[in-house]
Amino acid sequence: MPSNTLTVAEYVVERLADLGVDQVFGVPGDYTFPFDDAIEASKRVKWVVCANELNAAYAADGYARVNGVSILTTTYGVGELSAINGVMGAKSQRLPVFHLVGAPSTQIQRQGLITHHTLGDGVYNNFRGLSEAACCVSAHLTPDNVIEEMERVIREALRLCAPAYICVPMDLAKMPIIGNPIKGVPLAQIRRVQSDPAALNAAINFILGKVQASKNVVVLPTQFATNYGLTGALLAFLNKSNFPFATTPMDKGVISEAHPSYLGIYNGMSSAPSSVKTLVESADLVLDIGGVVFEDFNTTFWTDSLSSAKLLTIGDQFVRMGNTIFTGVTMGDALLGLTERITSGPKLSNTNSHSVMPLVGTPTDPTSSANLYPRIQRMLKSGDILVVETGTCVLHTTPMFLPDGVGFQTQTLWGSIGWATPAAEGICMANKKGRTILVTGDGSHQLTANEIGVMGRYGLKPIIFVLNNAIYGVENVLSEIGPSYDDLAKWNYAQIPAAMGCGDWFAARVATVAELDAAIEKANTFDGASYIEVMIPASESQPLPLNVQNQIYRTNIPS
Repeated sequence: MPSNTLTVAEYVVERLADLGVDQVFGVPGDYTFPFDDAIEASKRVKWVVCANELNAAYAADGYARVNGVSILTTTYGVGELSAINGVMGAKSQRLPVFHLVGAPSTQIQRQGLITHHTLGDGVYNNFRGLSEAACCVSAHLTPDNVIEEMERVIREALRLCAPAYICVPMDLAKMPIIGNPIKGVPLAQIRRVQSDPAALNAAINFILGKVQASKNVVVLPTQFATNYGLTGALLAFLNKSNFPFATTPMDKGVISEAHPSYLGIYNGMSSAPSSVKTLVESADLVLDIGGVVFEDFNTTFWTDSLSSAKLLTIGDQFVRMGNTIFTGVTMGDALLGLTERITSGPKLSNTNSHSVMPLVGTPTDPTSSANLYPRIQRMLKSGDILVVETGTCVLHTTPMFLPDGVGFQTQTLWGSIGWATPAAEGICMANKKGRTILVTGDGSHQLTANEIGVMGRYGLKPIIFVLNNAIYGVENVLSEIGPSYDDLAKWNYAQIPAAMGCGDWFAARVATVAELDAAIEKANTFDGASYIEVMIPASESQPLPLNVQNQIYRTNIPS
């Protein structure tokens, strides 16, 4: 397409498509029609019209976890504000989501006209600060700055691995770009940041010195390595060094759990196997690849005891151990340099340390967590991605040993319930290798279940388990007495797909082990989407003791 026929909106869409994006998530709106039309006309990206803007942001989050980058589009004011929670969650997860927003035309703004989606005060940037706060970089485009600004925004979003906010007034979005368009390359070919050579060499020497002085080294790889496209470099380092490694719940599945050096989940007192806590904390040196987030749920309420004196972090653009900090050193360069120079250690084997959960339950037994999760574990196969909602289901799936080639996604840090259903949609669209299997509680599902209709519209084939205990289970666990405000509206979940136009889905409600086994067998062989409502006793979600609650929330006066 000749450069003089590209409008600002068209150029933005096509330039982002260069990165390897083939789906755009959003909700159309009048001020953003130029973007909407550019997406519709593009031969490289397809519209995914979500049920609402929050769902769209969650879906873009999920897509970016697998694809590396994603696009979200909403209208000005009401649309962008509805999406902010999801965009902020992507920021906490360190995901490059490009948020495209159309704004009222400069003609409206210069005349001070009162228009819809505003506060009626003639001010048009009331929302700018809010949207920009959810991102790491922002740009307000015009025909003469769009080429340079898009390069800056792409560079910064990829350098910091975080969302970007791009806003264009409606009239300017329709105008032709001024200048020569830039043809970009796919994300995998982009070198996001370069290290300072002297700092890099010094940092690698420092790390190797610490390794050589240690008899027992353990690695904690994190999701941030994957977010920066460094899974291959991380795996090469682990294979060359043969260091044993564990992951926190937030980082589960970043490297195949079938790897011979995999120890298990490091999660404070809930580490699995329980020996992992001792193995990690007794190491002479712990190499933290990416930056472990020592958050409450990621450490079972801060029950980790890892001494900072032996924690060496290889961050996105720094290396740190105690008060020694090397800046201007990228994670990728550090991993490559270490892999070249490190001496291989003895190979390990994890074949005896991990096992499949034992199957329990007779055919007539009622369904429960005890008999559900071993069956989910057995249905997993290479290429699958297991998506787990925030809530009690995370407690059961985190210790689960994943077969080779199975991915795992959850939202430990941000913890926005309802995230998983739309995120599974985005993950399903980006996952070209296998199935997407979602496990969600009914409380979380009620927030975003309208995205099921969108999945059906676009022909997606997820396998969805909705756990029905009629309460906000995790809230019941964390509350003092299990109050009435944790009760849910009584939905007939298995009827949702058909009601939302997904008439070709397999849907079932199961209440016994026999029914569960039959439903899983059907889902495993069915050439289409599956939606399984699993009855779970509310009695499983018992409130934690008061002393544990205080360990979590620190609200009591110290004795």
